[in-house]
Amino acid sequence: MADSFMGKAATMEIPINSNGETLAEDDSLEQVGHMAAKIQWTLDEKDLQQVMVSGPNLNETSIVSGGYGGPAGGIIPTSSIKGSGMHHSNSNQNMSVEEANRGVAVEKLDSVKKWGINTYKCTKQMFSERFGRGSRTVDLELEAQIDVLRDTKRKYESVLRLTSALTSHFYNMVQTQQALGDTFADLSQKSPELRDEFGYNAETQKLLCRNGEALLGAINFFVSSINTLVNKTMEDTLMTIKLYEAARLEFDAYRADLEELSLGPRDAATMVRIEVSQQQYQVQRDKYERLRSDVTIKLKFLEENKVKVMHKQLLLFHNAISAYFAGNQQQLEQTLRQFNVKLKPPGSDKPSWLEES
Repeated sequence: MADSFMGKAATMEIPINSNGETLAEDDSLEQVGHMAAKIQWTLDEKDLQQVMVSGPNLNETSIVSGGYGGPAGGIIPTSSIKGSGMHHSNSNQNMSVEEANRGVAVEKLDSVKKWGINTYKCTKQMFSERFGRGSRTVDLELEAQIDVLRDTKRKYESVLRLTSALTSHFYNMVQTQQALGDTFADLSQKSPELRDEFGYNAETQKLLCRNGEALLGAINFFVSSINTLVNKTMEDTLMTIKLYEAARLEFDAYRADLEELSLGPRDAATMVRIEVSQQQYQVQRDKYERLRSDVTIKLKFLEENKVKVMHKQLLLFHNAISAYFAGNQQQLEQTLRQFNVKLKPPGSDKPSWLEES
């Protein structure tokens, strides 16, 4: 279009003025230049609009890797770079998740495998001991102390059961005495001819009820202390003993396994198994020795604590029972103060902890 215009401009007639004289050459050229610039601007504007409307998509642009004017083989589409990066990132994430899951599965499999081997060996050792075909490690002194503890716990549980029953029965008796005293007091007000007789009995029942509440407080304190000793202190020691006995069984199982391997052939594969078995045997031996030491220490402290607690509680129980049935109210109150036994507020009808349970 510009060429056509330029062609027309070249064949244009030179304008003349009204006098028939030609215009100056400079004026004519200036007018022609203005017209050409206007037409060229119009063309440029149209070309720009054409580019904006029909230009290439941003996603379809290319990056020239070889620099300006490089070969076409160095052109890399940007869309392929974006898609490749996302695919590579997702692939890495999937691989990392799969590796983590695989690691967890392998760890669980190893744990189950070790547990199965250990269970098999311990079961085999247990049946061997039961049928007299296997040997077991025995600490005669410690085993005797454990047997004494278990027998003592059974007897203390019997004491606890009987004193709890005594508390329940005595509580019912005190409640009956209180109701009987209230009935006597009411009849004393309504029977003038027997006012004194009913009054004496009402006072006696109220005194017995008051002393009975004091004795009930002493017995409850005794039961609570025995319960703590039996179901907490002794039970804690017995739990450690159970761990010790399990460790002893494992120790003997791995010891028997090592002895069996040592009696077999001494080829290369067997020597490797013997070395592994020796390491496992040492681990079980250390565990067994540690728990045996823990049991010995706990038995010692348990015996000292048991003597201290029972000395105090048996003295309380004896003095309180003796004072109550002797009718010595002062000695009963003194016994409660001596052992710091707290009573319920007067007139409280709330049952003891034994009744609530």
